[in-house]
Amino acid sequence: MLKIPARAWLLALLSGGLQIVVFPKLSLSALCWISIVPLLYALLRGRGGEGELFDADGRSLRPFTLRQGFLIGWACGIVWWVGTCYWVYPVFHAYGNLPAAVSLLVTLALGLILGMTHGLFALLVVAMARRATSGNRRPLFTAPFFWVAIELFRDRVMGCPWNVLGNVQADNAPFARISAFAGVYGLSFAIVLVNCAFVSALLLTGVRRKNLMIAAAVAAIALQLGVLVSPAPLSSTREAVLIQQNVPVEQQWTSQDYDRALFEIKEISLSTAARRASGGTQSDNPGLIIWPESPAPFYVSDPKFIAWVTAVARDTNSWMIVGATGETMGAEGQRQPLNSALVINPQGIVTGRYDKIHLVPFGEYVPFKRALFFMKKITQEVGDFARGGERRVFDLDGTRVGTFICYESSFPEEVREFAAGGAELLVNISNDGWYGDTGAPWQHLQMARMRAIENDRWVLVATNTGITAAIDPFGRVVRTAERNVLVGMIAPFSPRGDMTFYTRFGDIFAWFCVVISLAAIFLRIQISARTMAEVRSA
Repeated sequence: MLKIPARAWLLALLSGGLQIVVFPKLSLSALCWISIVPLLYALLRGRGGEGELFDADGRSLRPFTLRQGFLIGWACGIVWWVGTCYWVYPVFHAYGNLPAAVSLLVTLALGLILGMTHGLFALLVVAMARRATSGNRRPLFTAPFFWVAIELFRDRVMGCPWNVLGNVQADNAPFARISAFAGVYGLSFAIVLVNCAFVSALLLTGVRRKNLMIAAAVAAIALQLGVLVSPAPLSSTREAVLIQQNVPVEQQWTSQDYDRALFEIKEISLSTAARRASGGTQSDNPGLIIWPESPAPFYVSDPKFIAWVTAVARDTNSWMIVGATGETMGAEGQRQPLNSALVINPQGIVTGRYDKIHLVPFGEYVPFKRALFFMKKITQEVGDFARGGERRVFDLDGTRVGTFICYESSFPEEVREFAAGGAELLVNISNDGWYGDTGAPWQHLQMARMRAIENDRWVLVATNTGITAAIDPFGRVVRTAERNVLVGMIAPFSPRGDMTFYTRFGDIFAWFCVVISLAAIFLRIQISARTMAEVRSA
């Protein structure tokens, strides 16, 4: 097909498969050190029969064309995206009410679009290989920079940084601390760099191949052994109450159902807050109760709802952060819902509200709505939400708290802004009930853990059906609740005010990779132009 050997297609598919299994739920993170090897080897081995791209003397041999490289990488990317985000299908089918065939087509279409980022990476790698001079190993020197630049592109341009490669090392406490300086993209860079070392060894022969292969294996093993290292437990000075509501996402609400749900959630809040007060050392100080993002019709404008939650705050002497639906006026004068986190003080007064800024595409809004008219059905089920305008940090009796909602946990820079704005505790409220028992809730938790490491903050995750958890600044889950039950969990934490390098300066390392990538591309174009001029003059 397109003069691409079957071997190259198979290697690309193998690489896509390896990139699937390193993420939750399988979480075979040790394979990340070789997950990109098949793709890079397929690209750089080229189509020169049994020959390799670089022979023993470093001479270049028949690399793929840019088009061929893109297609090989695209195939890898489609496999990776569909394999890790397969949970998109049941969301569209079960909750978007799309027919099974249409849901499958939409899932594959998203895979085709997002898989193009792997295609772009492969195209750039091949572009670096296609030059006339011999002994060039530029593709393997520049590949880590390209990878990070494209992950940042997925974040800032495509708005989909889900499953950044560096996330897979969240359990590796010593290695993951790199993210406190360079963000999760620094981890991605290091992982791809080790992959490049393996590929470089495969492209050599004899003793040089053996020596470099051993060196790459030693580096991978040494870095991966960090999973066996566990820093001493961090002491906590405070406790919060996280409420896992376990409200069915597909429920049709009656007045009786609404009252019963509010009563049950109130009762579990009161009983769990009483347990915290009786067993803790901070019983005289106001507590903190967190309700998750909920599929229940909890509206900020509903007097009954406000009366219930303010009563809980007063009865427990607690601050409350409550997932609810706010409201604003749209550009055309129509009312639009907001996905909000309401803040209530121990006196039962609503003191503030954070409105979600980064909405879920095809869930809370439809991008390019006119072109994607067939997706209208989904927004009828979920809502056409408006965006918030400010990342707010709230002072809860001296503890400054930043709350991000659901999908926002996947954006490193956006969560960083809360910590940079003074948040000493990060709170993530979410409704992962849409995803059932797929890998999505575990992938979501993994990203929240990485945000804790990057910013050296405790992160409290309150979800509707799980995974509800307390995460320490090393990214460790120190306490979690059973999934799919109504439960109140007492979550330890400590406010922390020191800022990491990443919190202060953000994705400066990732932008450095962008600059290096652009410089490499510019030099490649210049060399090509000079070579063509020399050929013409000859």
